[in-house]
Order: sequence, then structure tokens, then C-alpha cells
Amino acid sequence: MGFADLHIHSMYSYDGTASISAILKYVADNTDLNVIAITDHDSMEGVPEALDLAPYYNLEVIPGCEVSSRDGHVLCLFIERPIPPGLSLLETVLMAGNQGGICIAAHPLAKAVNSLTFDTIRRVLKHPVASKILIGVEAFNGGLVYTRGNSSVQQESRTLPLAQLGNSDAHILPMIGQGSSYYHGYSSTDLRNSILNHTTIPRKGNGLSGSAVFTSYIPRFVFRKLGWVSWNESPEKPITFKQINKLTSLNAMPQYLHS
Repeated sequence: MGFADLHIHSMYSYDGTASISAILKYVADNTDLNVIAITDHDSMEGVPEALDLAPYYNLEVIPGCEVSSRDGHVLCLFIERPIPPGLSLLETVLMAGNQGGICIAAHPLAKAVNSLTFDTIRRVLKHPVASKILIGVEAFNGGLVYTRGNSSVQQESRTLPLAQLGNSDAHILPMIGQGSSYYHGYSSTDLRNSILNHTTIPRKGNGLSGSAVFTSYIPRFVFRKLGWVSWNESPEKPITFKQINKLTSLNAMPQYLHS
């Protein structure tokens, strides 16, 4: 069995706090994940870097994005280009499908964030093409402060012809893996097949408590706004903080790839 976390934010999200290299280092050293997806908000700036660095950390990365459709957030995976925000869920899903991608409904019903309703999901599933692209739902989201809300989502998810997945929705390193999925096999291809066959199983982590928001996330968020992010120079070295003046792939790339 393999393990995957398909909802991780980097510094290329307005609310992310870690560089791509730090995310990969943390996953390699502190989790049992085989596959991850970088799904920044309406951005794929960090994806090329993640794909380049992943082999150095013995990981597979799926290119993705958390797209802000006007109906709610949706994870678009295995895509090559960003999808514009503000489209309907149906339009967003079809655009992902045109790139050979698949979609996962992110944190449905979650409060205080732009989330899909199950009525909207059901309407899209009636579309003959979209129903082959929107094939999963985030039945457990470890990044929600009130994780008890996941139980109702899990119950509702069972009424839909969708794969159920667990993800972390991590915006800080310690949250990565606090929500993940079991799947048959180890590779990203195996994972995609498991999602298509609805055989993934959500794995619950500790989730994000209200106190952790103040003790862990907010301090890191403030550092990020000041230009400091978690960073890793190479797989053999520890995670540190680094000041990034311009959040671009060139400036963020670990130096050992430039040697």
C-alpha cells in the first residue's frame, strides 16, 4: 500500500509558509508518504521546481492546483497549465479534463472558506463528460480547524459515486500528512488508478486545533509576510529559515541544482 497527501500549499500560495525544498525534505524525513501534490491557490509557480527536486528526495510529485471556482475550491491534479479562477465548477472541471487532469472536491461544506456544496457536486456529476473528471471528494481534511465537521462530509460522500480521499491541506510543515490516503501500489500512476476505481481510503491525522493556529500557523504566517520561509539547501542538510525577496522559482531553487 502507498500513501498520498494531495493537498499541500507552498510559499507560492498567499497563505503558505514553506519553500518547495522544505516541503520535500519534511515529507522525506517525517512522513511515510510516497506521493504528494503541490496545490497552491490558483498558481502552479512551484510545480516545475517540485518536479525537478522530487527525485533527490526519493518522492513523486503530482502537478496540481487548488482552483477557486466561483462555486468553491476544487483540486485539479495531473494538469499542465493553470486554470483561471472564477469559472463555474463545471467549466473548471472540463478545463482540467482537457489537459488530461482529474478533479477532487476540496473540503466540501467547510465554513469560512470558499467550499463546494454537495448539491453543486451532484449537478456537475450529471454531466456525462465532467463525471469522468470530477472523480473524488476530500472526505477528510486535516487542515480544517474544526475537524469534527469532517464526519458529516464523510457520510454525505458515501452517497456519491466518488473516490474518498484524505488530505492535510497543509500550510505549515508540521501539518503535512495530517490527512492522507491509502491506495493500492506506490506510484502516482497507481494512485490515479485507485482514485478512478474508488479504492482509496482516507487516513485521519490529528488535524489542526484552534490553539495550533495561534501557536504554529500565525507565527509562521507573519514570518512569511516578512519574507522568511522554511527552506532546505539539499536533502543531506536540515530545514532552516531563508529570506526570499522575490518568490520566484529561480530564487527559491536550492543552490545544489545550480552547481
